[in-house]
Amino acid sequence: MAKNLVIIPTYNEKENIAKIIEAVFSLERPFHILIVDDNSPDGTAEIVKDLQNLYPSSLFILEREGKLGLGTAYILGFKWALKNGYDYIFEMDADFSHNPKDLIRLLETCTKDGADMAVGSRYVKGGKLENWPLGRIIISRGGSLFARMINWMPVKDQTAGFVCYSKKVLETIDLDKIRFVGYAFQIEMKFAAYTSGFKVVEIPITFTDRVEGTSKMNSSIVSEAVKGVIQMKLKSFTSNYKKEQ
Repeated sequence: MAKNLVIIPTYNEKENIAKIIEAVFSLERPFHILIVDDNSPDGTAEIVKDLQNLYPSSLFILEREGKLGLGTAYILGFKWALKNGYDYIFEMDADFSHNPKDLIRLLETCTKDGADMAVGSRYVKGGKLENWPLGRIIISRGGSLFARMINWMPVKDQTAGFVCYSKKVLETIDLDKIRFVGYAFQIEMKFAAYTSGFKVVEIPITFTDRVEGTSKMNSSIVSEAVKGVIQMKLKSFTSNYKKEQ
């Protein structure tokens, strides 16, 4: 069995899902894929289940009853990954904003360079944004800068959603303590890993705005991130994210 699992949350990704699955399975290193679908009305889950006939031992799907949020989708996927014995667990979008080829670079940052958590970063040297409207650039860059000012965590792209975790990170963090579901979820997972003593390393990636499908960004996600960063920092003075022994 492959030791590497890519978790891809989906909601209305029929234009992209088959292509992203094929792209991951065509890589020179073996990866399994877990789709967490939030009852997409466009038939995303049906496309995945048809593809399972081609990849019965490497493509999996968890279906949820409704649109429950990015964070809870990943937490469900993390728990499934640990239960099924994966060593490296990845977050990746379905829309090709993240280049599947960079999965190998993230993996090697952990396996060869000693990172516990590797982050595909838009804001370190060599990182890029392509085809992004100015408004989204301001929100994204501003969000990461605001988070760094509040939580003092030396990660430049704190809202990044292209990540590799070693198993020990997800085994150590009490996943039930992760409370946020949007952009703040991405910040909180990095903050939980960093404050638990794990080595978080950023590598440069090119992040390309989606070509097909609809962006899930909205004002409530941004608002949650702003409030969430402050709450995380305050909470860190009295408690931590580690599982109780």
